Amino acid sequence: MNQNTKVKLCCCQKMPIIALGVWQSGKDTKQAVLDALKAGYRHIDTAACYGNEEAVGEAVKESGIPREDIFITTKLWNDDIRAGNTRKALLTSLQKLQMDYVDLYLIHWPVEGYVEAYLEMEKLKEEGLVKSIGVSNFRKSHLQNLLSQVHKIPAVNQIEINPQMQDEETIQFCQDNKIVLEAWSPLGSGACLHIPGIQMIADKYHKSTAQIILRWLLQRHIVVLPKSVHKERIEENIDLFDFELTKEEMEIMNALNQNKRTGPDPDHFDF
Repeated sequence: MNQNTKVKLCCCQKMPIIALGVWQSGKDTKQAVLDALKAGYRHIDTAACYGNEEAVGEAVKESGIPREDIFITTKLWNDDIRAGNTRKALLTSLQKLQMDYVDLYLIHWPVEGYVEAYLEMEKLKEEGLVKSIGVSNFRKSHLQNLLSQVHKIPAVNQIEINPQMQDEETIQFCQDNKIVLEAWSPLGSGACLHIPGIQMIADKYHKSTAQIILRWLLQRHIVVLPKSVHKERIEENIDLFDFELTKEEMEIMNALNQNKRTGPDPDHFDF
């Protein structure tokens, strides 16, 4: 991907707008990352709680691609947030990844202690151990609370967004405050792949419904994190730049919202 397929973060760093997500990739993680890097991906999204940071690090090393050319995101897990272990947790992640820094470090969920964790992440950024900092699964209320107590605005908020789950209040707040949005579960864990309206658009462009959904998100200026361990799907999910949805088609997609989550609700979770 070239510069046109990157977004500028508030800290001036540039981030590729398509990432390989590796949640639940298990033993296939390393090969999936290698396949993704070969296909042109330059952004890998992992997390401490995924249990596969080692595999990501091994794949990056084996790829032969310079570290500075690959954007790596990992996340601070809830137990470490609650325990005040932000620095220790990052150092553990860096050791597993075999890296001196990560490009983006996110608070994984808005659990008790997230403000203190974020303030510590600001220090880690100043030290160069992370290039950018942000949050994940924060709704508007969480962001408002955070912004009232910290010094640096989050570069990114990674939340569940797909045709059936569009938290417009949070999306609008982020875009108004120049917080880049990333969509996890962009395909609704597969639930959105068989919606008739999307299939009609896919038929027009000779694309898959997954490609239509990912293109819709990109045109909304939302970074996408499709997860797959299948080489052909990994390649398909980055093949999004030879067509463009019309205004009418975008409106059709926007109208599919049901506020239907496939993952936990950030306002009500117990882990």
